[in-house]
This record gives sequence, C-alpha cells and structure tokens, in this order.
Amino acid sequence: MTPRQPHRQLHRQLRRQRGAALLLLVAVLGLGTASLLISAFGRNTGEAERQQRTLATLAQARDALLGFAATNGRLPRPAASALDGRERATDCANDTECSGFLPWVALGVDGVDAWGKLLRYSVTPEMARAPIVSFSAVANRVVVTRDGRGAISFVAGQEQCDVSAQCLPVVLFSQGKDHYGTAASGVPQINTARGNIDEAANDSASRSFITRPATDLATLPGGAFDDMLTWITLPTLYQRMRAARNLP
Repeated sequence: MTPRQPHRQLHRQLRRQRGAALLLLVAVLGLGTASLLISAFGRNTGEAERQQRTLATLAQARDALLGFAATNGRLPRPAASALDGRERATDCANDTECSGFLPWVALGVDGVDAWGKLLRYSVTPEMARAPIVSFSAVANRVVVTRDGRGAISFVAGQEQCDVSAQCLPVVLFSQGKDHYGTAASGVPQINTARGNIDEAANDSASRSFITRPATDLATLPGGAFDDMLTWITLPTLYQRMRAARNLP
C-alpha cells in the first residue's frame, strides 16, 4: 500500500459519512413536511366536510319549506324562540317579526348547521299568511353582494319590490363557523372579529341580506365573512303550490 492509499480511503469514508448524514437530514425534513401537510390537509378536510354538511342541511330545509307551503298554502313563520322550534303562534306584524330562526320542529328538519348554530330564517310577512293572493302579494326579501372594491350589487331582487318586479319570498342561512350565531342551547356567540360589517348586517337584517365568498381577510371591503345563504324564488314557490292545488 502506498502512503497515499490510507489518505484516499479516509477521504472516501468521510465523504460517505457526510452523504449518509445529508440523506438522514433530508429524510427527517421530509417527514416533518409530510406531517405538516397531513395535519393541514386533515384540518382543511374537516372544515370542508362541515361546510358540505351545512349546505346539505340548508338544501333539506329549503325543500321542507316548499313542502310546507304546498301543504299549508303559506310559508311558516319563524321559530317561537331559540329553544322552541315550533313556528311563532301569531302572524308577523312586520319584517322584523318575520325574521329569526328556522322553525325546525314545524318543518321536521335539523335546525342547526355543522358548527352547532341555529339556522337563520326570514320570510316575507305576506307569504306567511294563508291564503297567499298571488296577483297582489309582494315578496320583498333581497340578496346583495359586494365586489373587491366594496361596490354593492343585487344577486336576487332589486331596490324596489312590487307586483311587477317581485323579489324573494324567503331567505335562510347559516352564520358559519366564526363570529356571529346562536348555539342550539340558545347562547349567542360573541363576535370576536373587527370590521366584519357584512356579517353584522346579516345578523340584524330583516329584508336585505349579503352573500359573498368566504374570507378571513379583515382588510377586504365588508371584512371577514363566512355566512352561507340560500333562498327560494317566487316562481319556484308558486310552481310547487300550484302543483299541489294550494294557491288561489
């Protein structure tokens, strides 16, 4: 063996050791990254699953409202209270009295979303009294949206609702995971966000409601938003009621 051979062998051993250490480091980092990705994916999947369940609950409630109207000749009034899912006992005197919680007992459906919050419900007073006189009754609920610059536009309905330009008979919605809402126990959820004026507007609305893509960004016009809305158009309501021969 020449004098240089031990040196070369030592150099090769050191390179192999450094290579093995580097591979081990890459493997550890890879496991850490995979763990983070799996954790994030699991959280996102869980939240997406709750959103899908809530959409399904809203769709079921929407169908139940149409069925109720076909049977009773009117839409139901809001729930008697957060703890009583029967519809309120007396007719609504105004738009405010006809806005509250979905009457889940009267409809025979689940009254809460996937986050355990009561579904909200607002119905035109004329549409909650039988018989609905189709040639003169005016549906007056509207849904608007807000673009990235803050400009408001109508999604359903318009500024003035009348016999020739009808708006919506009913709107129902979930207040989403965060901020506003009322638990099934009747306890209101405290709003911990700032600047979420669109969610605040929906929380107190009786005629005009806002729908927007969900966002956590408080800096966007209208602030953070995760409400999920659906509604029934007047032609859809009347079509179901006429098919049941329950619309004068």
